[in-house]
Amino acid sequence: MSLKKDFLWGGATAANQFEGGYLEGNKGLSAIDVIPNGKDRVVVMKGKMKVKQCYDEHYYPSHEAVDFYHNYKEDIALLAEMGFKCFRLSIAWTRIFPNGDEKIPNEGGLRFYDDIFDECLKFGIEPLVTITHFDVPMHLVNTIGSWRSRVMVKHYEKLCKVIFTRYKNKVKYWLTFNEINMLLHLPFGSSGLVFEEGENEEEIKYQAAHHQLVASAKATEIARRINREFKIGCMLAGASTYPYSCDPKDVWKAMRRDREHYFFIDVQSRGKYPNYAKKMFKRMNINLKIEDGDEELLKNNTVDFISFSYYGSRLTSADPEINTKTAANLFPTLKNPYLKTSEWGWQIDALGLRITLNALYDRYEKPLFIVENGLGAVDIVDENGYVEDDYRIEYLRQHIKAFKEAVEEDGVDLLGYTAWGCIDLVSSSTGEMSKRYGFIYVDKDNDGKGTMKRSKKKSFYWYKKVISSNGEDLS
Repeated sequence: MSLKKDFLWGGATAANQFEGGYLEGNKGLSAIDVIPNGKDRVVVMKGKMKVKQCYDEHYYPSHEAVDFYHNYKEDIALLAEMGFKCFRLSIAWTRIFPNGDEKIPNEGGLRFYDDIFDECLKFGIEPLVTITHFDVPMHLVNTIGSWRSRVMVKHYEKLCKVIFTRYKNKVKYWLTFNEINMLLHLPFGSSGLVFEEGENEEEIKYQAAHHQLVASAKATEIARRINREFKIGCMLAGASTYPYSCDPKDVWKAMRRDREHYFFIDVQSRGKYPNYAKKMFKRMNINLKIEDGDEELLKNNTVDFISFSYYGSRLTSADPEINTKTAANLFPTLKNPYLKTSEWGWQIDALGLRITLNALYDRYEKPLFIVENGLGAVDIVDENGYVEDDYRIEYLRQHIKAFKEAVEEDGVDLLGYTAWGCIDLVSSSTGEMSKRYGFIYVDKDNDGKGTMKRSKKKSFYWYKKVISSNGEDLS
């Protein structure tokens, strides 16, 4: 079995890292818009520093990002030149409902995405749309505490009804929440949660998770009512966790670490809370408020496919003495002596992608979709805007080989592959521009200076060849 003829090759972006135009077209302020770059970024993202607005002393990368808002025609034409079959992007909630609680949506925001989808379809590019990619109206953070409130389900439901109805003939593939498990690690950055001193933070996070899981099931129910052709997926920050040794204690800890992340997808794909989660809630004194009808809703509205991001594997040990760590997309992990790392310390493990694909397919037996994968690196650009990014090509080559083996040798059902940050964009974890992922270079630096000019890297031409050969030519 080789890759399907209609395999969805493409790239992925997020509104808050890519669009810019953060208050244009009557857009409202999003929680991500108040997250600065620099030393306070991660503290704010973790919900440990309360912010309610933007402050003059900070620089906010999302405000301009790389200005897709004004350059979308040029950018989509470049994606089409590469031969993209699919373009993953997200809708900015606050473009549709600026405060989140309006009764009538913002027509300017709806028209903006109409124009984007029309441009994609003109070139035969299938939009893959994330409904919320770390995107919460700041007004709802300040007034109801974001996803800690059950009221958020109604606001999200309203958003889904509007966009599903508006784009029912333009978008087929939808993701309900980006990296839903990141709520446990970056509660404000992913879900707009802030904590008061003395609160049971774990209970608040899992209650918010329940609200998101209910909202995801509601979205699936609404989608199928509006258009039976819709395909609804969930999305996990994916990676398998390896035990540090063959000590059963290490193996056990690795399994439990994986369950922390599988938990969300277990509910979205299997339709119920797993027993291990119920036992965990009891141990941690977490008492969820589950309303009548929630369990039936979850059971009857499971997703059609499972998507995930993959940047590298994780490693854990039960021995508290073994504590040397490296960065890994904001997940703590031990250093794996068998793996090389990126310039930001992220561990590079192509075989780990094959392992993760098999683990997810064995567990859920539903089609999978790799919707993020790539190498963040410092690019050296010449006077013509050209980047000789052989390191990125090699990274992608090895990961594409790995997922092809998962399909061709292991029998995994894979819908597509959208490389992360196909056009350079703002790094979510650091707020930097210098941490580049794209096939297309954008002239902008970490301080927001630059012409925004787009130019093709060496990887642009390589990926074009990969797509045209359906992954057969990786040379």
